[in-house]
Amino acid sequence: MRTFLLADNQDITREGITALLKESGLCEKVITVKNLAELQNKLSVYPHAVVVLDYTLFNFSSQQQMLIVKEKAKDSSWILFSEELAIHFLRHVLLADPSLSVVMKHNTKAEILSTLQCAAYNMPYICDFADNILQGNIPSAPIPDKLTVSEKVILQEIALGKTTKEIAREKNLSFHTVNSHRKNIFRKLEVNSMQEAVRCASRAGIIDLSDYYI
Repeated sequence: MRTFLLADNQDITREGITALLKESGLCEKVITVKNLAELQNKLSVYPHAVVVLDYTLFNFSSQQQMLIVKEKAKDSSWILFSEELAIHFLRHVLLADPSLSVVMKHNTKAEILSTLQCAAYNMPYICDFADNILQGNIPSAPIPDKLTVSEKVILQEIALGKTTKEIAREKNLSFHTVNSHRKNIFRKLEVNSMQEAVRCASRAGIIDLSDYYI
């Protein structure tokens, strides 16, 4: 049996996956990793591990960084397990690495268990949503040419490297309000990280990165 590394910073998800793994007797050990450094360290100790990753909640700087880390851990198996993933992100990573498994958090318990079982035996599993993307049945949505005024302000602050707490304090907004703006920005730009949001907005002309450097 293989060791499972849970790279997911959502408590309830970790508890649920751990319970499923114990119930099914699929794993030898379940280990939580909270950041990239911990993940890389555990992969060096358990090179044949199965990684269950919520990319949207983890601290990868880009999809390319994730693919590089996975490529270096050649004997590991990876499952992308999130509530939502951008279409262009999924299309890119699945074409770049067909060994990736994908299942969404809103999928059924049976489908999530099937994904874990396949990964345990080093076989990729792709849920219907991801398969439709690979087949080209879900077109990529165009990048919106503008965000709301509030969203642009928040994005400009993100581009400066400020955290949600810092933005909320400086703009006299609640943490929840700023976090909601961030989620809307990610959804509209179809990205999964702050770095991707800034790059995407720059390419679309929503912000000018030259404004943020001396």
